[in-house]
Amino acid sequence: MSSGVRPSFSKRLSSEIVGRVLLIVLDGCGAGAAPDADRYGTSDTLANTLSHVASAAGGLDLPNLEALGIGNITQMLGVAERPDAKSIWGRLTERNAGKDTVAGHWELMGIPLLEPFPTYPSGIPDDIQALVRTFTGKQSLCNVPMSGTDAIREFGDEHCATGAPIVYTSADSVLQVAVHEAIFGLENLYALCAYLRENVTTCRVIARPFSGPSGNYVRTGNRRDWTRSPGQDSVLDAIAAARIPVELIGRTTELFPVRETFTLNPTTKNDEHMAAVSAWMYRSNPTERAFCFANFEDFDMLYGHRNDPIGFGKALETLDAWIGRDLLPSLDASDIVIVTADHGNDPTTAGTDHSREYAPLLCFGPGVGKSGDAGIQPSFACVGAAVAEALGVSFPLSVQSFL
Repeated sequence: MSSGVRPSFSKRLSSEIVGRVLLIVLDGCGAGAAPDADRYGTSDTLANTLSHVASAAGGLDLPNLEALGIGNITQMLGVAERPDAKSIWGRLTERNAGKDTVAGHWELMGIPLLEPFPTYPSGIPDDIQALVRTFTGKQSLCNVPMSGTDAIREFGDEHCATGAPIVYTSADSVLQVAVHEAIFGLENLYALCAYLRENVTTCRVIARPFSGPSGNYVRTGNRRDWTRSPGQDSVLDAIAAARIPVELIGRTTELFPVRETFTLNPTTKNDEHMAAVSAWMYRSNPTERAFCFANFEDFDMLYGHRNDPIGFGKALETLDAWIGRDLLPSLDASDIVIVTADHGNDPTTAGTDHSREYAPLLCFGPGVGKSGDAGIQPSFACVGAAVAEALGVSFPLSVQSFL
């Protein structure tokens, strides 16, 4: 894509003080195979989520993202390059091991992960199954990698008859526990997941409750995640130490240790995430430092994992409309917005797993004093460095801000 003339970022802000910084992670919206994609699978070397979604959809209508320069990052049918975009654009290279949500988000906030979290491609290990038996008195059902909807459909009746929890995994480092709310009880499910969290090294333990009659089981909105603690501070901790208000929206509420200055808004759908960001923009003071960190999960959860490029494309168009209608008009004189991703999830390649890809980078807003091509950045942590720099906090990182 367009390389343009790399801008000088020596004076990267349009004002001396930045009031608000908004970081939006478009979950699964990768921008081309990463340099080490061959270590993660043949499909990963072929992945380019944004480009392939646009092609599969026959072209996308993204006038606002186009104007901001998303077409400069990777080719997208229907989206033109805009070398005159009033933004900083580029791609981020993931250094952390793995291609999961936690690895990506941790790196964005400056947390290294040198070894991947354990995965269970051959099934849930016996010692973890024993933990379930110890807590519930019953042998867990399923115990293999499986789609969650398939696991509920295949084992839901047996679960309802016996009360034994359904435990399954995926290509990620995750234990997912599915139970019928009326049979097992929601609080019992949460207690089981908390117990597993204390006793396993798996990255995430996820409660996946469902309801309904046989043949018509449906997941409820009471999902909860228990994520392994990183065991070290991040840029978020530096922001908290500076007493700067932080609002976490969507999945970000589950991925980091919570500090007293954090406001948690555990929204579960893109329309809810957008509404929460708009509400934060409305109520926060644009002349005071504040940070909002939001994850928009539908791209990954509803469309990437289900190999649905058409739905994926429509979700991008909905996002674009919100950006033009609500986000851009709400920006104040010192605001900075950063849009990126945590990994890829190309719905056009074989399988339903995440893909090891570059993350797109768009940075815009009245508080950004420069525009142009930032090229390929060496780490997702360049985002954390930019957030820290913009908010005026100090945190040791091995990479520099792209601002």
